[in-house]
Amino acid sequence: MLEQDLKDLLVDHSGDAPSHRIVRVLRARGSLSATEISSLTGLAKSTVSTALVELRRSGLVVDAPVATGHRAARAGRPATALTLNPRAGTCVGVMIGLNKIQVIVADVSHIVLSDKTVNLEPDYTPAEALKIVKRLITDSIEQNGLHAESVLGVGIAIAGPVNPQSGQMHKAGGVPTWAGVDIRRVFEKSLHYPVFADNESNCSAVAQMMWGAAVGRTDFVFVTLDIGVGGAIVSDGRVVVGAAGGAGEFGHVSIDPHGPVCRCGNRGCLERYVADPLIALERDPARPLPILALVELAESGDAFALGVISKAATIAGRGLAILGTVLNPELFVIGGDLALAGDLLLKPLRESYEQHTLIKRGDTLVGGTEFVVADFIENEACLGAVGLVLRHQGALEQTRQSA
Repeated sequence: MLEQDLKDLLVDHSGDAPSHRIVRVLRARGSLSATEISSLTGLAKSTVSTALVELRRSGLVVDAPVATGHRAARAGRPATALTLNPRAGTCVGVMIGLNKIQVIVADVSHIVLSDKTVNLEPDYTPAEALKIVKRLITDSIEQNGLHAESVLGVGIAIAGPVNPQSGQMHKAGGVPTWAGVDIRRVFEKSLHYPVFADNESNCSAVAQMMWGAAVGRTDFVFVTLDIGVGGAIVSDGRVVVGAAGGAGEFGHVSIDPHGPVCRCGNRGCLERYVADPLIALERDPARPLPILALVELAESGDAFALGVISKAATIAGRGLAILGTVLNPELFVIGGDLALAGDLLLKPLRESYEQHTLIKRGDTLVGGTEFVVADFIENEACLGAVGLVLRHQGALEQTRQSA
């Protein structure tokens, strides 16, 4: 079957028929056995078997060459893993960061084909970014022997809230020159692909849910402790974006109304005490210590570095306790460079959280709220941008209808 025919089959699957549901779960999860597909879709095994016969015949579903993803090897004869045909399409993820642009290209079976990064000076313009993104996508397509028509869409992760209806940036603190920019319109006009844009923390949560520390979890809170402090709330497998795309901006929860002025204009925001640039100044304001260097010192037993991380964790735990009292989540996934400290961060963070939140570990029979470090911290937002495309059904049709 021709690649365009496969692509048409893929993007048309937006209904509730068994084949549509199977395609959706394979888009979101990569390779699965028939038994796993039955469990995740709620379809009877016989129904799954019948639908898979047709999907195999069409060429949209194929046997996965090897077991991939998070699933551990099973004892005995392994079940056949199935996946979407890689020829059915590719997805592009873009991360618009403070001082870099990253582009990842993956096929619909979740295999990463290309991962490219360009470092930049801060405050680069949307026009400069667009030129770089276009070049990186073109290079990736050519180097992997792909066709431009195989691209199903481009997901964009960016450091600031994105209005889910308009695609416009709000209060772009991480990339201030982008405030007010209509991300989708700017990129679609030049790239000629459907574009899906979201806050980088929301994208990171998608990545953790699809491939990382939150696989199999449909309700959790993602928190990033890095250059800024942000996060995302996932409920019933969906990221809560809010009325204007501003949900999950945990860094701007005020924990001291008389505290220092934050870049957002408010006072005493959590970010003012926990973000990377502020921590870096702790030892010597004249020579900031990068967070990764601080983590290395702490791991070697340096008392000062351990104290700085413990202090940041204690304040972060107090801020997250506010979320805990409001949401009572079963899981916090902690990302960002500060999370690389592992238990040196998580232990004091948990203790502070338990001290200040309403429902404590001993109050329930389910073991209390769990804290884990995120996976693939270096690439999580860009991978999540790929996930925006993979999880978005009927991408081409919906974009055309809204144009």
